[in-house]
Amino acid sequence: MMTMPSNKSFIQARKVYVQFVHAHDSYTVSQHNPIFYWICVSFAPPQEKDRDLGLSFGCQAICFTGLFLMNHICFSAQTTDPQEASALRAIKNSLVDSMNHLRNWNKGDPCMSNWTGVLCFDTVETDGHLHVRELQLLSMNLSGNLAPELGQLSRLRILDFMWNDLTGTIPKEIGNISSLIFLLLNGNKLSGSLPDELGYLSNLNRLQVDENNITGTIPKSFANLSRVRHLHLNNNSIGGQIPSELSKLSTLIHLLVDNNNLSGNLPPELSELPQLCILQLDNNNFSASEIPATYGNFSKLVKLSLRNCNLQGAVPDLSGIPNLYYLDLSWNHLTGSIPSKKLSENVTTIDLSDNYLNGSILESISNLPFLQTLSLENNFLTGSIPATIWQNKSFSTKARLKIDLRNNSFSNIVGDLTLPSNVTLRLGGNPICTSANIPNTGRFCGSDAGGDETLTNSKVNCPVQACPVDNFFEYVPASPEPCFCAAPLRIGYRLKSPSFTYFPPYVYPFEEYLTNTLNLELYQLSIDSFAWEKGPRLEMYLKLFPTLNRSSTFDDSEVRQIRDRFTSWKFPGSDIFGPYELLNFTLLGPYSNLNFNSQSKGISGGILAAIVVGAVASAVAITAAVTLLVMRRHARYQHSLSRKRLSTKISMKIDGVKGFKFKELAMATDYFSSSTQVGQGGYGKVYKGILSDNTTVAIKRAEEGSLQGQNEFLTEIKLLSRLHHRNLVSLLGYCDEEGEQMLVYEFVPNGTLRDWLSGRTKENLNFAMRLRVALDSAKGILYLHTEAHPPVFHRDIKASNILLDSNLNAKVADFGLSRLAPVLDDEGTMPTHVSTIVKGTPGYLDPEYFLTHKLTDKSDVYSLGVVLLELLTGMQPISHGKNIVREVNVARDSGMVFSIIDNRMGSYPSECVERFVTLALRCCHDKPEHRPSMSDVVRELENILKMFPETDTMFSKSESSSLLSGKSASTSSSFLTRDPYASSSNVSGSDLISGAVPSISPR
Repeated sequence: MMTMPSNKSFIQARKVYVQFVHAHDSYTVSQHNPIFYWICVSFAPPQEKDRDLGLSFGCQAICFTGLFLMNHICFSAQTTDPQEASALRAIKNSLVDSMNHLRNWNKGDPCMSNWTGVLCFDTVETDGHLHVRELQLLSMNLSGNLAPELGQLSRLRILDFMWNDLTGTIPKEIGNISSLIFLLLNGNKLSGSLPDELGYLSNLNRLQVDENNITGTIPKSFANLSRVRHLHLNNNSIGGQIPSELSKLSTLIHLLVDNNNLSGNLPPELSELPQLCILQLDNNNFSASEIPATYGNFSKLVKLSLRNCNLQGAVPDLSGIPNLYYLDLSWNHLTGSIPSKKLSENVTTIDLSDNYLNGSILESISNLPFLQTLSLENNFLTGSIPATIWQNKSFSTKARLKIDLRNNSFSNIVGDLTLPSNVTLRLGGNPICTSANIPNTGRFCGSDAGGDETLTNSKVNCPVQACPVDNFFEYVPASPEPCFCAAPLRIGYRLKSPSFTYFPPYVYPFEEYLTNTLNLELYQLSIDSFAWEKGPRLEMYLKLFPTLNRSSTFDDSEVRQIRDRFTSWKFPGSDIFGPYELLNFTLLGPYSNLNFNSQSKGISGGILAAIVVGAVASAVAITAAVTLLVMRRHARYQHSLSRKRLSTKISMKIDGVKGFKFKELAMATDYFSSSTQVGQGGYGKVYKGILSDNTTVAIKRAEEGSLQGQNEFLTEIKLLSRLHHRNLVSLLGYCDEEGEQMLVYEFVPNGTLRDWLSGRTKENLNFAMRLRVALDSAKGILYLHTEAHPPVFHRDIKASNILLDSNLNAKVADFGLSRLAPVLDDEGTMPTHVSTIVKGTPGYLDPEYFLTHKLTDKSDVYSLGVVLLELLTGMQPISHGKNIVREVNVARDSGMVFSIIDNRMGSYPSECVERFVTLALRCCHDKPEHRPSMSDVVRELENILKMFPETDTMFSKSESSSLLSGKSASTSSSFLTRDPYASSSNVSGSDLISGAVPSISPR
């Protein structure tokens, strides 16, 4: 007797079948699901195989019949709950999906067809249907409204719309989802008030609506959220008083309501919250109320932040809070003296600045071993400053203490004024600064605020060419095996309320915390960069690398597991790091095609046997009839395919662009001989060809079967056919015969700018020539932004996409990733950006674009800024774990910018280089609004060029040799070599690099 397979196995097999049906354009089983191919092949003799179809029509008939019977006999009822499926369609209709992320929401069954962002339970419930478990639509550039039908997803546990552009109100119907655990709506433009009905969510663990435009008050019904641990309501316009009823939330650990319009009194009852760790209420207006004395009774509080809340009265005694790390009561109207009792020894931050405090500094602030920041400036404090604040402290090399006592009435220092090197003391605005009786105070009375935070990555000396940067690979900075090259996962991550003000001492504990949670080794994590934001919040970009001795990439299951850790909030609580948020989990390079919803499900042996037996037995009876149907279907398919190919060729007849025959291009390249290959990229290979009329061309041939290549092919033809500028590479023609995709360009003989900067050429470019290359490139990009119709954002500006012609004029190339700029909408408004999937090259990517997916003209400005820094330094954008933008910033801030100038550049006018550095770093500013426009870049480069003697700025063909050799450079009182201490006067042209126009292999 055959054992019936489990219900779960039926579901899994059904899923595979539905995927099979929706994937098919024909009944060619062998090209799709291997399980069904095995069913057919197992019963087909060798002579039944057909080279073109995979199986003969008879075998296909058997296979299809088995599948048909499997569907209608075995799995007739197991689909997504009809009400939930209908609700999902209504949700889709209320959204604007500009990136087409939800394109598969119009096909098939939500659970069985793996709709994007829809995760379902694996088991059928008593109603005979599957149900939606999670709706994960993080950072998909969605706009529109949240549909009331969300409330019909009755088994939903996670609702995640973080970091989109949603508007409208939060539907009250969400309060009907009693199973909901995470409600994540932060980072949108939602408005209206918080529905009272959200208080019905008895299983809710995390409510995040921060960074929206929410108004109204905090509902008292939130006191019914008996399991909530995180209430993140910050950065909205919520008003009214904090309900005292929130003190009933016995599981609450984080209450973040800062940056709102709250008023009234601070509820004393909040101190009754038994698990509360963070109370952050900054930037509200509590109507001149006092800080309740009961706040000294918090048992687990780690962070108390009440900055700029219009509070008055005394500073309460908080010495009874055993584990307080962070105290910020600044910018209020507090009076009286500083409490005499000592705070917790764990405290890192004490900020009581900008109040009306009087009295003296007491010993209670001394001998705090982990103190990083003591801010008491702008008060009325008097008396002496005890040196015990910084004495007898055991500083690690990464620790720092900043003491700001400015603008008080301190008249003396008790103890030794000799400070450890990592202590910063600021005394300006005190009588002590004018006292002749106290020596050595002058250096503490200036405006120096101390150094910035930096991280030092491990240095590796590895060959640059061995790691394919363009394919999103790089060396693992901390790898125990030297020069291990791998493709990292790139993650935008933010600590929303950390309990420290200086990160370096906590970098190692943070790395341990993160890697332990993700089950990774320490060397697999690299903190690429970090920056403090208002809050204060700590934003960082992380890179996670695969493990050694396995692969240079993570496999799909590992990527899914890592992402699941972030999106399901499985990180353990941390007093010091506080709550976190995932800003971005961008899949680039080898991970770009990963679909988080397409994880395959296994089928048990019992159900597979049942499928085989049923399919074969049934198929034998009706093979002939189905064979006829299949033959007709195949004929129609071949006919439609030929029409599709024909329509593709017809649609690509473009005015002014020649269509080449495949044979013509094959002969031009000696049938694509490797000896004619001059380059290779993600799109394919580039060949040098000589046409029948002796015209030399560059032929870009797509890799076979590259979907990304097909998109780039169409984009580049459409764009380049209408772009004409002396600083852009010209498109001459294309070929789309015999399954090929080729683009034919003008041949640019002197290779790429990267070739010249990396030393692959025989000669070097002096500064004047580098400046001219920068100006040419900027003019080409400015044409794309302002004169092309419609305007274009390049999206992949880099040194290897800037070519030099025979006169050493620069031309911008490779428009495969370009995007059209936004156009006027129906209301005549110009959008500020284009929403895209992140593409580009590491090191050149605008960090704002990487984080938000919002592409603007300033994204190209950032990339060009990186190229400008390459021109100055000769460095790679990312090399040996170093980022060129960070390295130049550090050198500039330390006054050593001339020490990193490329020594192959020869002599240069120092004032020109200084302006060039300033321009490049402005282009590379983290915030797009602080970057210049491309027209500003062109104007500044022209101004710098005008500072040269006239003979230095002439670039005719006859003089290009001089530009390389430096013979045309006249003397200047400000020309420098790379040595920052060298003499700056009367450097003659003979001191520059000598030589002629290089003879190099074009790329």
